[in-house]
Amino acid sequence: MPASQQLRFVTAADGTRIAVASIGSGPALVRAAHWLSHVEHDLASPVWRPWLAALSSQHHYIRYDQRGCGLSDADVRDFSLDAWVGDLEAVVDGLGLQRFALLGMSQGGAVAIAYAVRHPERVSQLVLVGAYARGALRRATTEAERLESQTLIKLMRVGWGRDNPAFRQVFTNLFIPDGTPEQHQWWSELERLTVSPENAARTLEAFYDIDVRDLAAQVRVPTLVMHSRGDSRVPFVLGLQLAALIPGARFVPLESRNHVLLEGEPAWDLFLRELRGFVGAQAVPGLEALGLTPSERAVLQLVAQGLDNHAIAQRLSKGEKTVRNQISAIFAKLGVHTRAEAIVRVRS
Repeated sequence: MPASQQLRFVTAADGTRIAVASIGSGPALVRAAHWLSHVEHDLASPVWRPWLAALSSQHHYIRYDQRGCGLSDADVRDFSLDAWVGDLEAVVDGLGLQRFALLGMSQGGAVAIAYAVRHPERVSQLVLVGAYARGALRRATTEAERLESQTLIKLMRVGWGRDNPAFRQVFTNLFIPDGTPEQHQWWSELERLTVSPENAARTLEAFYDIDVRDLAAQVRVPTLVMHSRGDSRVPFVLGLQLAALIPGARFVPLESRNHVLLEGEPAWDLFLRELRGFVGAQAVPGLEALGLTPSERAVLQLVAQGLDNHAIAQRLSKGEKTVRNQISAIFAKLGVHTRAEAIVRVRS
């Protein structure tokens, strides 16, 4: 179970009130908002609860409800990329964050990309999961593709708020096709609780109009892109295309059909291992100047957490001999002789 969270509100430039939740301690990890979130309701979620527990175990994990959703203001006029980026700016400024890792999932990937381009000095690492550069209507090339997108928008306006969950089940199956009956039931209920039919439709229309291809090419922060091969909501090829647009981005395929990964599936463990290794690789400020490689920084971060060589090797999927050799190289670069000295150097 995740620890208790702190809940607060910040106000965006246009006066929209945004609900923000923070949980855990350590380096800051901020999740750019995507729709279908509810920062209070998520604590009891069989889908999101494992995310909260895992991402707050080593980080100060911060997330917020998108405008028009969850506990954020529902009476909203501006559903645009600029407004969403402004909300993220309000959140990190309101919390006084100077530098942090940024996680963008699904539509939140475009928001995270735009923020990283505007404020590269504040983003230590960018992690994109199930994200895309162009929305469905922007990338549609046939009338059938355009009709599919428009039909889903109309389906929201007609069936989203009904007590009969049959309409919402269409979207549930797109997000978590391999979920359990409990997870499906909860997700369908989340759809009803978090956003009104009209806000859902207007939000989806705005998502379908996203195009951040030019911005993606301007990203200059370390970037990791992960995407499920069988993703029904955002096809795998879109993740590949996004990674190709971002200079130096690393791409990791996930063996899953779920748009939102579920605890217990093999892709979940790989996702956590890759995210922790990548974000931890540069979470200690100032060490780049000492000549440590990203791999060495990842090892040093775990040394600082008190892990032994065996645990580090398991966490980073390395051999113990490799870890031992890297630690020797780290000691030489830091000018220390023991793990204790290395930890003091990191913490200072």
